[in-house]
Amino acid sequence: MPRLQKNPTLYPHPFSRAYWRDAALELKDVRVLVFTALMIALRVAMKNVYIPVFPPNVRINTAFFINALSAMVFGPVVAILSAIITDTLGCILAPNGAYFFPFILTEIGGGLIFALLLYRVKLTPTRVILSRFCIDLFINILLNAPLMLLYYKMVLGKSYMMFQIPHILKNLFMFPIESVLLTLFLSLLAPILYRNGMLYDKGEGLKIRGKQIVLMVCLFVVGAASVIGYLYYYYSNNSISKDFTPQERYTVNCTMTDHVDDRTDLWQDEDTVCIVESAHKKFFEGETTYNVLVYTLDKEALDAKIAEARAEDPNSTYGLAEIHGYSKTPASKDDVLTLVGKATIVCKDKTGQVLSFAVSEIEPAE
Repeated sequence: MPRLQKNPTLYPHPFSRAYWRDAALELKDVRVLVFTALMIALRVAMKNVYIPVFPPNVRINTAFFINALSAMVFGPVVAILSAIITDTLGCILAPNGAYFFPFILTEIGGGLIFALLLYRVKLTPTRVILSRFCIDLFINILLNAPLMLLYYKMVLGKSYMMFQIPHILKNLFMFPIESVLLTLFLSLLAPILYRNGMLYDKGEGLKIRGKQIVLMVCLFVVGAASVIGYLYYYYSNNSISKDFTPQERYTVNCTMTDHVDDRTDLWQDEDTVCIVESAHKKFFEGETTYNVLVYTLDKEALDAKIAEARAEDPNSTYGLAEIHGYSKTPASKDDVLTLVGKATIVCKDKTGQVLSFAVSEIEPAE
């Protein structure tokens, strides 16, 4: 079969019609398709192969080397298709937990960023460093966080802190190391691929110098500042209670009820039920502030409502356990509960110790 004649043009950026036309033409090159199949097989095989850095959890996943190399050869169009196939085969052949379709976005995003910065360009360490930085910040931190939140909530039925500090620090710390290793890796293979007509630049410029080290330091600082700023904003403006699972909500409501019963005698002759209205975790301080609604429970009305619910449906789960698992809206609509107060309780995250407690009464509505 005659070799497909392709335009050898290098592009300064991917924002042109010609760039995407040439990227799409890679689908017609049999050699590129064979190379793609080999890279997919390697990426699937290397998904669980790591280079240890600091035991037990700081390590480098070797699959990203193959991801960068392949995206550099076949460009963004093939990279997207390759990522879809790789993610699907990886879940079938080497499953790591329950399959969750949105995780495919991280595979696509990683391959696409490598392709946009390394395909049909003059290869430089700066481009390699920028590609690794964008993946660590935008894919591994910003995109992965909401996907993990959905995975834990929808698949595992657990809560997941939107941004986990150890995960973020690991990605920021590993960024310079991964950038240097990736530059060395590509500098070794780029000349071989160029001689075989698979690449459009020899890779002679892939040598790290002082200005690239300065760039890595600057990007590290920018990434750390961006993440810290966003974390501060996120924790200051978002209640973590909206992400509670039913079991977690039940547990926290019962805990808050115990705190209120132990620390005030305002409603000592009545049964109280506390419902967490909002919960704000203080950034880097290891404590959470709970805003709590305090209700009194009419036990006679509850018994009557339970009997009525079970008369209509023998399998009804309505009862005290369900009430303790309420969020704000269901609690306000249940007529066996009467709102009588509000409390603000600050607790230590690790020990559950109450750091401060304040409560106020609310006059029941007529």
